[in-house]
Amino acid sequence: MTKQLLATTENANNQNSQYTSLNDPEIANVVAHINEEHLDELLGFLSVFTSLSTAELDRVDAQITDIYAEGITIQTRQKKLKYQPTDAQDNSLYDQTFFIAFTAPISQLDDLQAQYILLKQRADKKLGKKTIKLTKQVFDVQNSYNVSKNMLRLELSMPSLNDAQLSDDVQLRNTNSAMSVPINEAGYAYLFDLEHNATTNALMSDEVDDSKADDNAVNDSEKNNVRPTRPHCYYTLRKAWQADDEIRVWVDVFLHGDTPGGNWAQSLQAGETVVTKREFPEKVEHLRGGQAVLIVDETSMPTAARLLELWNNPKPPLIICVTQDADDQSYFDTVKMRSSLDSIGSDNSSIDNKIDCDTETHGNDHFAVLPIVTNQANSGAELATLIDSTLGDYLTDNPLQIDKVWGALEANTAKALRPLLRERLTLSRTDVVVKVYWRHD
Repeated sequence: MTKQLLATTENANNQNSQYTSLNDPEIANVVAHINEEHLDELLGFLSVFTSLSTAELDRVDAQITDIYAEGITIQTRQKKLKYQPTDAQDNSLYDQTFFIAFTAPISQLDDLQAQYILLKQRADKKLGKKTIKLTKQVFDVQNSYNVSKNMLRLELSMPSLNDAQLSDDVQLRNTNSAMSVPINEAGYAYLFDLEHNATTNALMSDEVDDSKADDNAVNDSEKNNVRPTRPHCYYTLRKAWQADDEIRVWVDVFLHGDTPGGNWAQSLQAGETVVTKREFPEKVEHLRGGQAVLIVDETSMPTAARLLELWNNPKPPLIICVTQDADDQSYFDTVKMRSSLDSIGSDNSSIDNKIDCDTETHGNDHFAVLPIVTNQANSGAELATLIDSTLGDYLTDNPLQIDKVWGALEANTAKALRPLLRERLTLSRTDVVVKVYWRHD
């Protein structure tokens, strides 16, 4: 039996006496991360696990104030609305602190992720939303090739488990039906198990060595060295579709130097299997109405490409595309919007500060691309300022009322960009979704 999840309004002054502190120096970083990137989840917790009404939640923002062994505390605060008079406030809704209990207490911060996921899964189920899946999927590698200078496309497949001809072992290797692979979702992420392939290759090498004189057999320390420095990595499902008796899948991997994920992707051969351990839906529901701008780099271009193919908004989006190499701007050249009209490419050369904002549009059914070419790793507050000023220059020449933002970038870039965009566009936190897709270590 799981512990019932309760929420109570608490006095912040006596919380430490009621709950067990974890005393971990990393808690502040975790709290800051959740508050900046997971506002919608916190509001979902308040909706499901407290008595706050939908109308009340529409008028507040939320932030975690602390993490305890028994649960988390979430504080509500006044939401900054676009057209709200300064005296239009209901102070009774603000500065309340709610305690959300875990299903089981944690003893260290490393246990937080599992309990947080359980909270999210339970809240999403109650709200009828898609949520994280802790499931294993197995795909077969069919092919791989470059779709732009530094973007490698993996072609994967999975048998359709409703085929009566499939052997029992093939059916059992996937915990979910292949039909659960999302065909009509953009930005759906899989956590790939990089160790699966490293371990498989090491075992195959060992078998070959054992058949020899055995002087060159792979010893235990060498096997350990085969393991990737990073055991798993998220990659976005670029596209999936049903083909005869199987599901076909594209996964586009940006190759940028000597990285565990890039090395893994380049080493894959046709006939191998790849394994995923977790699935995560992207937050794009807010893009269904209003004028949107998408801000992407090489790691999030696959999400934007699928968004365009599934676009469900009468207004085409503006895209700001940041790449290290100008040759990767061609990624969008073959992407077509849901209307099946040709997309607009960005065959432009960089000038001065490596930006070329010359963009073509041919009517309102096409999306426009603002290319930014940096000639360096796309990270940091300086890039955030560049993106913001590029958008500002474009809006000066092309007056648009931007209503929604979706983006995914490096961690420091995303953190610096969010407040710049909210100030420039006068939008709320829920309308400016800029995700972290990678971190510059």
